[in-house]
Amino acid sequence: MPTAQRLTKPKLLLFDVNETLLDLSEMKSRMNETIGNEFAFTHWFTLMLQYSLIDTVTNQYHSFGEIGHATFEMVEDIYGNKIPDEEAQELLGMIRQLPPHPDVEPGLTMLRDAGFQLVALTNGADEALEQQMESSGLAGYFDFLFSVDSVKKYKPAPDPYRYVLNALGAKPSEAMLIAAHGWDITGAVRAGLQAGFIARSGKTLYPLAPEPQLVGVSLVDLAEKLIRL
Repeated sequence: MPTAQRLTKPKLLLFDVNETLLDLSEMKSRMNETIGNEFAFTHWFTLMLQYSLIDTVTNQYHSFGEIGHATFEMVEDIYGNKIPDEEAQELLGMIRQLPPHPDVEPGLTMLRDAGFQLVALTNGADEALEQQMESSGLAGYFDFLFSVDSVKKYKPAPDPYRYVLNALGAKPSEAMLIAAHGWDITGAVRAGLQAGFIARSGKTLYPLAPEPQLVGVSLVDLAEKLIRL
């Protein structure tokens, strides 16, 4: 893995939302049970990311919700199990009502109290992000909420990261993305930001990308490391 740039204390922390802050395990169990395959959710989430990137590289844009519904239809076809529309809508709607991981509120509290500026940056739509933050009880921790809707390019393209920096008047070296996804870490680092990886269960880094400046087993772990800088 290539060497990361030097670690400096950031002023601005950008947080990925789904899986980084919010726990999708209940939605995963429900989707796997509904489709009848233990890999259904993983397959769906992977396809959703894949086709969001296809939109980006082919200069198209559909909301993450639209892509989520389209790729769920693909999963239905793959596993040969057509779900009634009402049930499918309810299932996919779970992504707007997710609970935070247990370490998230303590970690955010530590970082906010230490004076870091906290913002969320998601591939989800503006409306969905607002619902997620209100439902999870996390809205009050963030100074700003950002969606790729603003640039109509999906992470890990550089545009969303740079949009946030420009909007807040921050230099890339002054900002750090915190995420539990290797692809998001890769995008941020290649856009010039620093990065902190939360090594949640089943998540790993991309070996061909530069290393993140920080790695932690939880947000509390990362917060402690950031505060000590």
